[in-house]
Amino acid sequence: MKKAAIKILLVDDEPDILEIVSYNLKNEGYKVYTAKNGVEAIASAKLNNPHLIILDIMMPEMDGIETCEKIRATKGLENVLITFFTARGEDYSQVAGFNVGADDYITKPIKPKVLISKIKALLRRVNEVQNVSSNNVKVGEIIIDREEYVIIKDGEKLSLPKKEFELFALLASKPEKVFKRDDILDKVWGNEVVVGGRTIDVHIRKLREKIGEEYFKTVKGVGYKFVINED
Repeated sequence: MKKAAIKILLVDDEPDILEIVSYNLKNEGYKVYTAKNGVEAIASAKLNNPHLIILDIMMPEMDGIETCEKIRATKGLENVLITFFTARGEDYSQVAGFNVGADDYITKPIKPKVLISKIKALLRRVNEVQNVSSNNVKVGEIIIDREEYVIIKDGEKLSLPKKEFELFALLASKPEKVFKRDDILDKVWGNEVVVGGRTIDVHIRKLREKIGEEYFKTVKGVGYKFVINED
């Protein structure tokens, strides 16, 4: 997708932040919308259907945590990319953000070039997941064959046990999204009796051994995410 077609909603109650960040994003070629608080953000998101929302936490009327929660509950906006952009860098604040459905967390202050790089990495999710056929999905350079329960990496077929494959397919369905442990257990194991969180850890370890350590990132206290390898 071309940059001019990508829509970004920037939400912050500080006019200077809105001006500087929106200028840099527009300079990159993105279509940028702005909002000063959570109420405005929800209205703009419904109207403009952005690909990415950059959301401050400390705002009047409705803070970022509540805003994110309401956006995630809005039909048609369930899968929009959301990153918090805030001066609050405490672990508990980040965990709270991920728990309401944020995809990433960027801490202020940050140099404009670094911010743009992080945003570009997030937006790669708009383009990286492609349907190759009715049964195959391409994620970066990896092809997932849902019919044969194999993945194809560097031209080599890797057969995976059913649960490993389903866990990989779930994480790779939304690169860079942090999947919470409870969501992983629910989507991959459902009502089956499992040992608990350690079950996920063991399967992640096996995937790292077979596919590559660099593809799977642990978000402490929350869960895991799949990262596109850029090497």
